[in-house]
Amino acid sequence: MTPQRIMGAVAVYLLLGLSWAQAYELLYLLDPAAFTTSAITGPGSWTYFSFVTMTTVGYGDISPASPLARSLAISESLTGQLYLAVMLARLVALQIAPPARD
Repeated sequence: MTPQRIMGAVAVYLLLGLSWAQAYELLYLLDPAAFTTSAITGPGSWTYFSFVTMTTVGYGDISPASPLARSLAISESLTGQLYLAVMLARLVALQIAPPARD
């Protein structure tokens, strides 16, 4: 277990959130009615919505309205939670595993 491995896992999680933010912004540009809100002020709004969705906090100030937007939000929520569960299990397994013999 190394600090680089942990930092890499955190970096992947953050990149997932930013990637979903891009997907939401693209969907909004293609269909402005896909979300119900008055809080969209720029690209940072989609990053905010992405991380609120991925962490399942769900403040509700931006809501998916179209079926595609809802599907993306559900997919991101599942991805975020499963990533954390799997990565945490993997990091714990690496920590408690006996050292490999050569």
